[in-house]
Amino acid sequence: MDINRIPLEIRILGVLMEKQMTTPDYYPMSLNALILGCNQKSNRDPVMELSETEVLDALQQLRNDHLVWQVRTAGSRVSKYEHNLKEVAEFSIQETAVLCELMLRGPQTLGELRARCARMFEFHGTAEVEHIIGKLMDPQRGIFVKELPRQPGRKEPRFAHLLGDSDPAEELLLTAADESTDTSYPEPSGKSRVAPGREQTERLNDIEQRITGLETMVGRIGELEKRITALENEFVAFKRQFE
Repeated sequence: MDINRIPLEIRILGVLMEKQMTTPDYYPMSLNALILGCNQKSNRDPVMELSETEVLDALQQLRNDHLVWQVRTAGSRVSKYEHNLKEVAEFSIQETAVLCELMLRGPQTLGELRARCARMFEFHGTAEVEHIIGKLMDPQRGIFVKELPRQPGRKEPRFAHLLGDSDPAEELLLTAADESTDTSYPEPSGKSRVAPGREQTERLNDIEQRITGLETMVGRIGELEKRITALENEFVAFKRQFE
């Protein structure tokens, strides 16, 4: 099945896949939640600012192609949406995690994919990620991922999904060429204005992701402290019965 999608539709599918794997209790997604997920500032490249009309139009096209379903959940009056990628292929959890990251954040190395997929599936090494990439590049089943040419100064190749409407390899080479020829001059005020490149954006995204992970860890530690305190109180009360 031809699933050549525009970037907006790719973003919607990626957000639905992400939500299903990271917070299944909140899946399927309402329209408002889907818009917020599409316009999220972290774990997204590029960052988008989509309107409700744009998302609705893209959802309608995805529904027409049977890639998204509109559903009603028990106890809710709001329509919700879920993806139907099984219409394309029966992806495993590992394959879905890799595809999802590529759809949400663009071309990445094996190491980047291993680290960023951890919130959806914990890979035990880059070799395992490479194995999954190989399965997604199997011509007999369908080629969903492509290896890109190495960028100047980079040792590891990157991989991109092939679900979009443009050639990711060509786009990446153009981006690299633009960055290598970029010249920035001081403005009259004396301040330099340099447009952030892909690497800088990725660093910021990585920092935001780490902060989110730390916040989650702090929350879990707080819950553990509460449980420990409750157990201590119960033990003290139990001990007093024998004093």
